[in-house]
Amino acid sequence: MNILLIHQYFLEKNDGGGSRFNEMVKHWSDLGYEVTVLSGMVHYATGKKPEKYKGKYFYKDLDFYKNTDVIRCHVSDSYNVNFIGRLWAYFSFVFSGIWAGLFKTRKAYDVILVTSPPLFVGIIAYVLSKLKLKPFVFEIRDLWPESAIDTGVLTNKWIIKFAYWFEAFIYKRAEKINVLTPAFRKKLIEEKNIDTDKIAFIPNAADFSLAESLLSDFDAPAFKTNTGLEDKFIITYVGAHGVANHLIQLVDAAEHLKETNVVFQLIGDGMKKQDLIVEVKKRNLQDQFIFRDSVPKSEVFKYILASDMGASVLKKVDTFKTIYSNKTFDYMSCKKPVLLLIDGVSRELVQEAKCGVYLEPENTLVIAKGIKEILKYDKSQLDQMGENGYQYAKKHFDRQVLAKRYLDVLKNALIS
Repeated sequence: MNILLIHQYFLEKNDGGGSRFNEMVKHWSDLGYEVTVLSGMVHYATGKKPEKYKGKYFYKDLDFYKNTDVIRCHVSDSYNVNFIGRLWAYFSFVFSGIWAGLFKTRKAYDVILVTSPPLFVGIIAYVLSKLKLKPFVFEIRDLWPESAIDTGVLTNKWIIKFAYWFEAFIYKRAEKINVLTPAFRKKLIEEKNIDTDKIAFIPNAADFSLAESLLSDFDAPAFKTNTGLEDKFIITYVGAHGVANHLIQLVDAAEHLKETNVVFQLIGDGMKKQDLIVEVKKRNLQDQFIFRDSVPKSEVFKYILASDMGASVLKKVDTFKTIYSNKTFDYMSCKKPVLLLIDGVSRELVQEAKCGVYLEPENTLVIAKGIKEILKYDKSQLDQMGENGYQYAKKHFDRQVLAKRYLDVLKNALIS
């Protein structure tokens, strides 16, 4: 079975951030499956095009991994200009992705897997499915357009109307729909009238291969000392610094933590990063924040292992109550307790696993008070939370196990 994956934000090899499909594809290719990835040229966090892609319409990275080709497709440079610019960027990828799927792949494919958001990547899958007579599986990583509406990114009523129409259109024509949380599944069945048999559940997962290699021989205390933070309580956030992440709530909380030894370490990039840096300086909170650029996954895990907690943070909107935060699983695989500022299924996960502390998102005083309470915990309590999370994720969210289960979903789509 040869797989065509359509993923507008498939990461570069050394990117940090949400690497769900990079790791999934590695497992598939190691098992001998041929994979071709159609992806965009604009980086998901920065909204910018790396220098090597400028002036090109397609960029082929053959043998990106063993048995895996990645074809980077044109995305308009208007991505970060305004909403209309971003919309055009989405559709420019639709056009270039269709062309690449028809004429640029060197391997024939048997099944198409497309992962959203953005929702409009489904157009590529649908067109290629029709023209190539291949089934497609549609994955929902985030409920779109709901999340775009809730965060204020999508406001035009005509575009919203079209997005809902297209969502129903693509769900109907997909052979299978994969969801990442039980809440997604419930919403599709109860509100969008999707047949239960059509829905698969392959959630976000923890990648233990890298974490376990570091856990066995990485000197986290020495790493922490070398960064000059040995006497600090480090809360590390890894991921995008965007509108949805709403990291300003950490800055707000930090104003009430000046007398403590808490330091927030934010690793990654995004359109709100410079605003956060300016705000931290404006409020004279430089001693409480460290901003680091995106680093490869192996380096990210070192920073997590040398931290006291890992933070999962999102804007307080109803849509985000339905998601599992990908970074939560990274913290769990590194045996670090989770500071969770996301309600809903993520809260249920952390509480069931007994692997962290939930605090109400965007409630500054509650967040600050909660962190002060955490500072009173014995180290053994934090260590036990980390161990709980590791064992829970190992049992329920091992990426190698889920990667194999995903192959079954794709195979079932072929024979449906």
